[in-house]
Amino acid sequence: MARREEPADDLSVHELIEGPTQVISAADLAAARAAGPGTDPGVEQTHDLSAYATDAGPGPDARVARTHDLSGYASGGPAGRDRVELPRMPARGALYRRALLGALPGVGPSRRPDGAPAVEFAVGGTTVDRAHLAEYDRVCGFRLSDTLPATYPHVMGFPLALRLMAAPGFPIPLTGVVHVGNRITVRRPVGADETLDFVAYAENLRPHERGRQIDVVLTGSVGGEEVWSGVSTYLGRERAPAGGGRRDRAERPATPATTAHWSVSPRVGRDYARVSGDHNPIHTSRLGARLFGFPRPIAHGMWSKARCLAALDSRLPEAYTVEVAFKLPVPLPATVAFSATAAWDFALHDARTGRPHLAGTVR
Repeated sequence: MARREEPADDLSVHELIEGPTQVISAADLAAARAAGPGTDPGVEQTHDLSAYATDAGPGPDARVARTHDLSGYASGGPAGRDRVELPRMPARGALYRRALLGALPGVGPSRRPDGAPAVEFAVGGTTVDRAHLAEYDRVCGFRLSDTLPATYPHVMGFPLALRLMAAPGFPIPLTGVVHVGNRITVRRPVGADETLDFVAYAENLRPHERGRQIDVVLTGSVGGEEVWSGVSTYLGRERAPAGGGRRDRAERPATPATTAHWSVSPRVGRDYARVSGDHNPIHTSRLGARLFGFPRPIAHGMWSKARCLAALDSRLPEAYTVEVAFKLPVPLPATVAFSATAAWDFALHDARTGRPHLAGTVR
């Protein structure tokens, strides 16, 4: 079978996350079904470089020689995890296609693991695309600066986390995952001219009244010093066992005093999809949103967090941790109310009904 040409190795972060998503052809679907549930669909077809280890010598055919199952590749990562060093950030389109193929009946694993995968993925030498950073700042409301917003390394390194979540050994299917919380720690200001090394791994798989939750950790280092870290908590919804009902809902807290009102247009979903690489149609298409039970598109949770941090930007210290819980989605369009207290708590809620969208704190 002829090999498809691989993209050049000097792609920027912007080019990687803006890459086109390929349509799954009928031939690809038939081949995946024929391969059966024990395979990792889409690796050979998409040439995702995360399926290549580094045990072959240099030369033009090195990539062919070193292709093998990563489950057998280890280099002694921390906490008993095997570390897989990748030559560059994976392209999102290939990973989403793999996840969609894995969700097909008879193709994906019939049973998900009961623990977090004992592997971590690493990519070194990731640089900032200044034009992309400026566009991200515009979409999220940050002022232009030579210092990265706290949420920007999440966008830079998320393809690595996505590679982890799209693997068959991940305990929650990517196609049905819900982002319920995010915690970011900025250890010092990170300049736009600095080069970041990223590591992604998962931990703390635990039960939840609606299914299972897991934490996906992404760290960014400069010269061996960890300068940034993010922990995203994801929920995989599952049917409750017979007789297991939901816990009683706590009474909704009083709506905090409003600091500002923001008008959120439908364009926010499309613009943030462009700068983040998250083109989930639930955020960009009315039809796509309806397929997931929403009457209209909803804003990305990480846009909501970034927009809140942009409102606090001039008062943030040089080192801090910001944690948010995502509540009800923000429908597009909407008018939302932002509130912040002197104790560094903040929230986002519906300006008319007071329904909560996000609750956060800076420490």
